[in-house]
Amino acid sequence: MHYLLLPFLSFFVGIIVGLTGIGGASLITPMLIFIFQVPPSIAVSSDVVAATLMKIVGSVKHWEQKTLDTEVVKWLAFGSVPGSLFGVGILHVIKNAGEYSLDNILFRLLGGMILLVTVLALVQLLLLTFFPKFNLPELPKLDLKTNFGRFVTITLGAILGCLVGLTSVSSGSMFALVLIGFFRLDARKLVGTDISHAAILLLFTALGHLSLGTVDWSLVLPIWLGSVPGVLLGAKICQRAPQRPLRFIIYAILMMVSWKLVHQV
Repeated sequence: MHYLLLPFLSFFVGIIVGLTGIGGASLITPMLIFIFQVPPSIAVSSDVVAATLMKIVGSVKHWEQKTLDTEVVKWLAFGSVPGSLFGVGILHVIKNAGEYSLDNILFRLLGGMILLVTVLALVQLLLLTFFPKFNLPELPKLDLKTNFGRFVTITLGAILGCLVGLTSVSSGSMFALVLIGFFRLDARKLVGTDISHAAILLLFTALGHLSLGTVDWSLVLPIWLGSVPGVLLGAKICQRAPQRPLRFIIYAILMMVSWKLVHQV
């Protein structure tokens, strides 16, 4: 393992995350697989543990600033936490059965999730860029004071949480779409709610992955060393950087990465 190269590249990934808001798992996990030749099962688990610290640090800050919706965080977590543990449980079953290659399955799951998240984000970006006046039909706003609103929130959390447990991808990006579409949170509370929920989700998901025995701390520590200051730096310079061109470039890279993952033997 290149102990200098990993924190160096993680630093640049952190800058990209701070600049664009694009999820670190979509970039770090493929980086571990393709550049450092880490098996997908170890890459996914190590990335989950590495991402947990960043989300917890961010959520504490937003809690202090009161820039989050605690009710939304609570009801989403009621679904996403058991959902993520169910996803990790599926990995346990596959690993213990020994009939299928866990790494080959994760190649395709990772590729599919990154492709899905990237396509949704790219479509949204293209609409905002070329059709700024185009209005998509609005989804129904969920009222967490009603049983129906709570049920739908828990269900959405469980489905997306399961996907996070399986792949480590989209703990923030997919849930951000849910927060925008179903809760109409303002920009200030959107980020804080998304990060705070992701911190809870990843904390339990990380515990599940630790039980798999596939976390490599020699990967986690260098990722922390590089990505945390990178995120802080990216967040500082994000106001001066051209957001849309940057996002187009990153999405193009992610499309190629997801295609390679899906077709990896």
